[in-house]
Amino acid sequence: MSNGQTDKKFLITLGILVAFGLVMLAFASGPIAYQKFGDAYWYVKHQLEFGLLPGAILFFVAYNIDYRAWKRLAKPLFVASLFMLLLVFVPGIGADWGTSKSWIGIGSFSLQPAEIAKFALLVYLAAWLERIGADDLRDLYGGLLPLLVPLGAVAALVMLQPDMGSLSVIAATVFILLFLAGASRLHLAGLFACGIAAMWLLVKSAPYRAARLMTFLHPELDPQGVGYHINQAFLAIGSGGLFGLGLGHSRQKYMYLPEVVGDSIFAVMAEELGFFMTVAVLALMAFFILRLISIAHGCSDRFGRLFVAGVAGWVMSQVLFNIGSMIGIFPMTGLPLPFVSYGGTALMVLLAALGVVANISRQHAPAMRRMRQRV
Repeated sequence: MSNGQTDKKFLITLGILVAFGLVMLAFASGPIAYQKFGDAYWYVKHQLEFGLLPGAILFFVAYNIDYRAWKRLAKPLFVASLFMLLLVFVPGIGADWGTSKSWIGIGSFSLQPAEIAKFALLVYLAAWLERIGADDLRDLYGGLLPLLVPLGAVAALVMLQPDMGSLSVIAATVFILLFLAGASRLHLAGLFACGIAAMWLLVKSAPYRAARLMTFLHPELDPQGVGYHINQAFLAIGSGGLFGLGLGHSRQKYMYLPEVVGDSIFAVMAEELGFFMTVAVLALMAFFILRLISIAHGCSDRFGRLFVAGVAGWVMSQVLFNIGSMIGIFPMTGLPLPFVSYGGTALMVLLAALGVVANISRQHAPAMRRMRQRV
């Protein structure tokens, strides 16, 4: 293993984002945590116990494992993730949350298999794309179509839950990877068209999805019904103004804005921090994604390069879909904001994936330094 140093800017930015996320969660979750559990810090404690702590352990384990070993684990990891996605439908094991059956619950412990599937699919896809190469990938029958079978299995199981948000992130990440791996533009256009058609059929098949789409197109309709969530988010973001109401002083988090610890935490953040500080946080997230892109660019190994690029696509698409749904440019999907929203499995799995990225960065550090010197 190389004795190079991991990208320090990547590590420092990661630490800042994780710390900021815990602080923001603490202030956003206080009222609802106290109402539900009698403890204003319940969500933060659970995020630490079931998200950050196991995530930090997995980060350091992955950091000290040669990333090439994940290629040998690609198939068993992918099969295990499919098995876990099936478990959510087993009575007594699968746990409901609202209209979605997306969790495995055993006692007080719960796990969201779709988050694990993001990581497993990324490893599997990067290993597959390295093995077949760009030329074979451009062959529709020999390269692309066989790859659609495992992708379709994941998509079907995630959609049956149903979890449109996770499916959107998975689809975006896969599309980015196929593009970077050299897939035919014509084939990608066909995949995109098929994806749009599938989304349309899913919307038409479920009244609540049609209602969400109508709310996205016309948020002013039914502000006390299906449009309540987005209108409360608009109110929170607009109330923050340029400088915010101050950390901890959000009014919308007091039982007005739904899902303040989940997908709506961005609206609380904008209300408390204001436009300028919110833009600064988003700039930090953008810088983090750019560090991932830089690490991918400096990796000479195709598997490592595609894996890091996939993680960058994963984080970027989830940030865009979450914030876009809060400001009205995307329909509501229920996606958490990376590093900030409550969700132990999401934070744990993302930190594990970033541990692999850190190992890749360390092993290719000399090549990256030479590349920067040439530039």
